[in-house]
Amino acid sequence: MGRKKVELKRIENKSSRQVTFSKRRNGLFKKARELSVLCDVQVAVLVFSSSGKLYEFSSVGSITSILKHYMSHFKKMATSSKDVNHAKAYCDKHANLKSLPELQLMVERILEGPYAMELALSNLVELEKQLQATLTYVRARKIQMMLESVKSLHDQQEKMLKEENQLLEKQIEAMKNGTDSDHPLCHPPQQTTLSLLK
Repeated sequence: MGRKKVELKRIENKSSRQVTFSKRRNGLFKKARELSVLCDVQVAVLVFSSSGKLYEFSSVGSITSILKHYMSHFKKMATSSKDVNHAKAYCDKHANLKSLPELQLMVERILEGPYAMELALSNLVELEKQLQATLTYVRARKIQMMLESVKSLHDQQEKMLKEENQLLEKQIEAMKNGTDSDHPLCHPPQQTTLSLLK
């Protein structure tokens, strides 16, 4: 008898959802690792849990290096494309468009306005190019922001670890010097153990 097909919808039970997330995440990372080894490719996977916790996999050590590689590749493509320069100018010109619905509304006005029937094919092609170029520019900005966000998270984690290490070093030094008399390790049985470590 075959396995029952799982219906793809949100799991309502919180604990079941967490277990599934953990298993599927590990499975995804395993497949990414296999793809990297079998095909000799660079793979990066970013996963944010529903609580906002970051999980990441990188086949080359740091995920930041893969994102930087992606950005440099994207910039090379962008510099060779006139559309991207046009997109930047277009975005600057329409900087007051703050959301996707506003952009959508602008396109609808052009296509459904009183002069819509007079639009030539060349006008529509130009509009399509502008939209594609704008989308390309937005994607590049999104990737850049993701890169900055991941770097910021790494920096925060590194800072926290450094602070914890400094605190532990101070506590160990205080225990060795016997200055931290309130610390549980500074009482007779622990002092004997500590003296062996000196």
